[in-house]
Amino acid sequence: MFKRSRIATMMSVAVILGLTATSAMAAKIFVIGGKPDDPFWSIVKRGAEDAGIVSKAQGGSVTWLGPQNYDNLGVDAAELIRQAIAQGADGIVGPDWVPEAMDPAFKAVVDAKIPLVIYNAGGIAAADRLHAMNYVGSDDYKAGVAAGEYFAKKGLKTLVCINTLPGAANIEAHCRGMNDGVKANGGTGAALPLPATSFGNATAVAQAVKAYLLQHPEVNGVYTIGNVDANSAINGITQAGKAAQVKVGGVNMDETILKNIKAGTQMFAIDQQGYLQGYLAVSILNGHVNFGLSVPTREILTGPGIVDASNVDTALKGVKQGTR
Repeated sequence: MFKRSRIATMMSVAVILGLTATSAMAAKIFVIGGKPDDPFWSIVKRGAEDAGIVSKAQGGSVTWLGPQNYDNLGVDAAELIRQAIAQGADGIVGPDWVPEAMDPAFKAVVDAKIPLVIYNAGGIAAADRLHAMNYVGSDDYKAGVAAGEYFAKKGLKTLVCINTLPGAANIEAHCRGMNDGVKANGGTGAALPLPATSFGNATAVAQAVKAYLLQHPEVNGVYTIGNVDANSAINGITQAGKAAQVKVGGVNMDETILKNIKAGTQMFAIDQQGYLQGYLAVSILNGHVNFGLSVPTREILTGPGIVDASNVDTALKGVKQGTR
């Protein structure tokens, strides 16, 4: 009888504790990200939503906030951060795309004692500056360096970085890194800044690339800052009659990009594993809000990696699952 009573009592206590824990597990996490129709950001969103399955099971929620366009990126993103604060966020994930415009909003997050994770853009420097818990993402400068080195080792040493989001700190870092990477290997690099309205605009990017190549016949490598722009650059190269001379590398990838790599119309893509960025950032915040957990390694790098002909088939498998 004693044993049975003790077991029954312990089970009752466990149920009560479980109900109490469940009632406390209601983390409202807000994630600031890109446009809903942006191919890269749709993968990041998928990662955040998959991590949100656990949050939802614990009574919480994950809400995605993204701008309608990238025309006024920093200001619009800062407003989304303030919306998350106003809506009672228990944790906020965000990229530090344009520090001048966004840092005051991020500081408001910390001042409100809301846990913050910086992801995708800004690096550990932004996390340090803003007193965020962690940075989750690639190192954009190192990604650019890796691209410049890759081009150079393939014998392509006169490069241009097509920047369709001028002013965005992470994109500027990509172009700067590319320049430094190719210069360290005996080459030269330049940046071609275009209006932000040209990001994802196939015609505008193709025409700009075509015009640049005709004005700079020595160029033999084009680096783009998004998978949509990579396709447009390939079209511009073809229109300029330079397909045999000029090769393309770019940031991010989708099924089309990977098929281009497999077919040889694009040399490589820089992989920053966007799915992991969304998944890990949300998981870290959910664990912290609910259980006081933390990851002592504050810089959690998801890239850069390089996908080329040697490993494209593996990446294609991930595309079919919506994670690459």
